[in-house]
Amino acid sequence: MAQSGSELRRTLGVGDAVVIGLGSMVGAGIFAALGPAARAAGSGLLLGLAVAAVVAYCNATSSARLAALYPASGGTYVYGRERLGAFWGYLAGWSFIVGKTASCAAMALTVGAYVWPEQAHAVAVGAVVALTAVNYGGMHKSARLTRVIVSVVLAVLASVVVVCLGSDASDAGRLDVGVSGGAGGVLQAAGLLFFAFAGYARIATLGEEVRDPARTIPRAIPMALGVALVVYAAVAVAVLSVLGPEGLGRASAPLADAVRTAGVPGLVPVVRVGAAVAALGSLLALILGVSRTTLAMARDGHLPGALAEVHPRFQVPHRAELAVGAVVAALAATVDVRGAIGFSSFGVLAYYAVANASAWTLSSAPAARLVPVVGLVGCVTLAFALPALSVVVGAAVLGVGVAAYGVRGWWRTA
Repeated sequence: MAQSGSELRRTLGVGDAVVIGLGSMVGAGIFAALGPAARAAGSGLLLGLAVAAVVAYCNATSSARLAALYPASGGTYVYGRERLGAFWGYLAGWSFIVGKTASCAAMALTVGAYVWPEQAHAVAVGAVVALTAVNYGGMHKSARLTRVIVSVVLAVLASVVVVCLGSDASDAGRLDVGVSGGAGGVLQAAGLLFFAFAGYARIATLGEEVRDPARTIPRAIPMALGVALVVYAAVAVAVLSVLGPEGLGRASAPLADAVRTAGVPGLVPVVRVGAAVAALGSLLALILGVSRTTLAMARDGHLPGALAEVHPRFQVPHRAELAVGAVVAALAATVDVRGAIGFSSFGVLAYYAVANASAWTLSSAPAARLVPVVGLVGCVTLAFALPALSVVVGAAVLGVGVAAYGVRGWWRTA
């Protein structure tokens, strides 16, 4: 437990919490994830989206129940530690920090690729520095900027849906929900699309900064998830109706290709701006989430204790935020990780598997355990349905974390 004077300030209400969740979910993923998912599932893309939504719902329900009981920074790291033991909490925290740090760098590079492709790395570093500064200034500033970003992105996505569904190129026959990619393809698509839903955990991760968490978090998480699902379903149907499964699978920029095919090429630059803004929103929320989990792990000694310090004026984990910003900026400046973060989905699913296992311990009633069981089985299934390279790299990263935990335990007892 945090000592007096080191706790974060509770400033977020339901509206702010929902906006931060949406800022995490309705990000750059929707501009890019539909293509790989369509390649995997073919005409079963919408089934894959439905499977991802069911697993996300179970995870969200489990996270909301746990967050109401343990309203502290760290999310599933705290839940696993309190309900399952120190090791499982550590494993969840490790999965989250490593996977999401790579995601931060990827989102920063996505901003650079859209804003100034020739100087993508420089723009990416600038974006990380700017958003770290915003987060350093306090949660209110972060929530205010996120509200603007979400509004812009939703407006762009709404334009894409209206243009596509209203065009002569739209054909409802392309929405056939057959399973041309097979059951394995549907599950792989679900695993890829699930990554776009994972942002609702940011609300739980920020639990120490939410007002009346026992009431606010259980309301905010399903609200954010519900809005994101409606938006994703509308965009998927609109784009699929114009490009079809094969065309969508070939598209490198699905939404831009869809509006071009729909006969409105003038909207392509708007879509590109929307993608850049969405990537900024995802990056902002990711830095928030990673820094809070870093804070929680530092409090327990799994990371350097200096990272647990809270700024006396801004009431934010300023050293954790600066450390996360520095690591992400270094990655964004030197490495192109956009094509090498498949393990992030594996790590996110491992993180939520621990959340569901933790929620399973809250009650012995069969009805109360149904949702955590479905969520746990779903997470494990989708994790191992991911492309083989993602599974291998993800398992290797988790293995490094387990080894580090073992070495630390041995060092302490030696």
